[in-house]
Amino acid sequence: EVIIETPFHNRQPNRMTVKEVEKIVRTYRLRYRALEASPGIRSVIIFRNHGPSAGTSLLHPHSQIIATGIVPRHIRQRDDSARSYFDDRGRCLVCDMAEQEFADGRRVIFENDRFAAFIPFAAGVPFETWILPKSHRTSFGGLSEEEGVDFSEVLHGVLVKLERVCRDPDYNYVIHSSAMCAADEPYLHWHLQLKPRLVTPAGFEMGSGIQINPSLPEDDAARLRKQGVSG
Repeated sequence: EVIIETPFHNRQPNRMTVKEVEKIVRTYRLRYRALEASPGIRSVIIFRNHGPSAGTSLLHPHSQIIATGIVPRHIRQRDDSARSYFDDRGRCLVCDMAEQEFADGRRVIFENDRFAAFIPFAAGVPFETWILPKSHRTSFGGLSEEEGVDFSEVLHGVLVKLERVCRDPDYNYVIHSSAMCAADEPYLHWHLQLKPRLVTPAGFEMGSGIQINPSLPEDDAARLRKQGVSG
């Protein structure tokens, strides 16, 4: 499915109001719930490609949703890592990661009562950003109307800050949520991951599977944090 985000051809989310972004997030939630209830659907992936190097093929502002009858290997591997961590420690991997980020504080860039955005300690690319609920939430489909408002505020704030610091870079974001068969598992925690397309993977990355990030997450977060945001 393609979600047409606005009737205006050149109005990207970073140029919208928070209220306009709330409508996009509400559509995400409604379509996610409808698709996850469809017979045979095992995974629902919501994503946004912005700019040519991020793979966008339509200039008009839009997001996409793909529902699959399988659980892709990438999602299984991510969930397996989270389950292994939970089996060893009895805690959610993402909750522990977020707790460490909040305690450190240097990489947190925006937050409100329910959601926070930060650049991970081991960010794979410059300005990679995660947005997640502060309390444990397994599935994006469980997002309430009130939570959607707070999530929209943080998503809008991150996109505005990114535009000001990086001059509207190409980027991809995806909402990582549980597969339908694991929607109630205690080891999963949904989150949005945003990756700007500021560097190009080369031979070493291809040969090793290791990502090289030429910037310090603490420095990137400090630059984003300085940027004010209005609704």
